[in-house]
Amino acid sequence: MRILPICLLLTASLPALAQGVRDPLATDALLPLQSAHQLAARVGEAPCAENLPDGALTALDAVDIALCRNPQTRESWASARVQAAQVGVARGAWLPSLDGRAAIARSFADSGDLTQRSAAMTLSWLLLDFGQRSASQQNAGRLLDAALATRDATVQNLFLSTLQSYYTAQATRAAVGAAVEAERAAKESLAAAELRYQVGAAAPADRLQAQTAASQATLNRQRAEGDARNALGALAFTLGLPAQTGLTLAEAADLQAIDAWRRDVESLIGDALARRPDLKAAQAQVEAAQAAADLARAQGRPTVSLAAGPTWQKTGPLENDGGSVGLTLNVPFFNGFQTTYRVRAAQAQVDARVAQRDRLQQQVALDVWKAWQNLGTANQSLQTTRDLLASAEQSQRVALGRYKAGVGSVLDLLSAQSALASARVQRIQAELDWQVSRATLAQAVGTLDYRLLQAAEGNP
Repeated sequence: MRILPICLLLTASLPALAQGVRDPLATDALLPLQSAHQLAARVGEAPCAENLPDGALTALDAVDIALCRNPQTRESWASARVQAAQVGVARGAWLPSLDGRAAIARSFADSGDLTQRSAAMTLSWLLLDFGQRSASQQNAGRLLDAALATRDATVQNLFLSTLQSYYTAQATRAAVGAAVEAERAAKESLAAAELRYQVGAAAPADRLQAQTAASQATLNRQRAEGDARNALGALAFTLGLPAQTGLTLAEAADLQAIDAWRRDVESLIGDALARRPDLKAAQAQVEAAQAAADLARAQGRPTVSLAAGPTWQKTGPLENDGGSVGLTLNVPFFNGFQTTYRVRAAQAQVDARVAQRDRLQQQVALDVWKAWQNLGTANQSLQTTRDLLASAEQSQRVALGRYKAGVGSVLDLLSAQSALASARVQRIQAELDWQVSRATLAQAVGTLDYRLLQAAEGNP
């Protein structure tokens, strides 16, 4: 039987065939397009958003663009694909391997030259390995679970950082508006002081103090504008865009303090322990380490392999066709205690992964507790700053009217204006804290997704 042409044909065609079948062991099915907790729920409704919208940028638009463009998501997705391919490697160990070999040699001697040609094809199949392949596949599968959970944690972290950048940009824009109002009021007070000074009803000190307050208000407005530009640049960076990209933000909605967030913190911690993707990744790492320990033990056990295939050899005029089939039992009696120490190292790695998981569980509980407390404080601050702003506006109007009427002092007026400017800033900060605290609690529990933005009033 002439198998040389067959070997050559297989040698040339099998690599091309393998490249043509991109995923013969169906590992892509292990990579769901949607992240956990419906983080990518909108992706099925519309194409991935990579460009800025025609209108004003909403928080929902910002998250869409960030999840599509930010390199962190591409990096985490690539890492998951790496682990999925490793599952394919582990699955492939269950299949037989087919190798072809062809050789030609020319020997020279005084008696004459001699050409020797040979070819062989060998089918090798590991029939029994006492758990090595099972442990290897289990290890690869758990590492894939860890990679997918890490991807979901990365997406949630990016989701939160995008919201923080977006709400900060909105807050700095509102701060510019407050600074403009404070500057306008300071200039109005300066005009009133100038008028009273001209008619002899005010001392020169009143005019100078009003001028100082107006200059300070202008300086505050200029600084606020610079902060707003920096915040827009930081938001553009988070979206994966150049920092100089022009962004137009949607108007912020008026926030109302809510009581719906007041769930029992114990139940929130329980939800977090069940939902947090980073905790799921830690648990998958524990299971992967346990599988690696099983693999280390199995590597010290016997294996049984099957080998079969035809051979052909031609030396000068002599030609020989043949073949072989047989079983091979490999028993590792002693390898210098390598298996012993591989098992010890693998078991120590299990202990380390368990400790990491337990430490993360404690951290998750602390994250939820702090986020829950922060949201409660922010919720109370919304109502308090609303009352503070209303009283400060009324006080400023009364002080300005009294000063114009000649019965109030310029110090009272400037003090009222300063209190109003401070109240506006505190109101803006309270709204920012509430938005960020609400999203932070959702991330701490593991439920941060588009529903938080789609609902008018969310309940993390």
